[in-house]
Amino acid sequence: MTVLRVDCGAGRLTFGELAMDCTIGRGGACPAADKREGDGCTPLGVWPIRGVLLRPNKIEPTGLRLPWRWVRANDGWSDDIADPAYNRPVRLPRSFSAESLIRSDGAYDVIVVLGHNDAPPVPGQGSAIFFHLSEGRPTAGCVAVDRDDMLRLLPLLAPGDVMEIL
Repeated sequence: MTVLRVDCGAGRLTFGELAMDCTIGRGGACPAADKREGDGCTPLGVWPIRGVLLRPNKIEPTGLRLPWRWVRANDGWSDDIADPAYNRPVRLPRSFSAESLIRSDGAYDVIVVLGHNDAPPVPGQGSAIFFHLSEGRPTAGCVAVDRDDMLRLLPLLAPGDVMEIL
């Protein structure tokens, strides 16, 4: 197991000898027990890396060791606390609120899914915490890095790796 470390105060992510700038949630960081849906906080803690979602024609899976799949046009992620599929991947359209995994910007060209509030999900304690590409502004509670940094990092990640957010 290798650890990706996110120093929220410094805005830095480290992995072995690699170090890079990163952004976190617009609400800053908060203890995982205090995380609430829509608060914009990035939860402190150690989160297993579950897998990777890639946008077709944007990123190639060359050298990837993590489980991955292509994002499809109607893929979403439930963020509705009333949804039985809360904090799970879903198909759109949906009668409950869900975020589309296809965005007009490039932030979700790579989505590394982190195991926050997913075993099992507790409604209201925060849906997906993704590690994704930087939007040039704070995230909605995720962790993000520049595209070039993500592309250097992705082939180094392996099953069993975790992200520690401090």
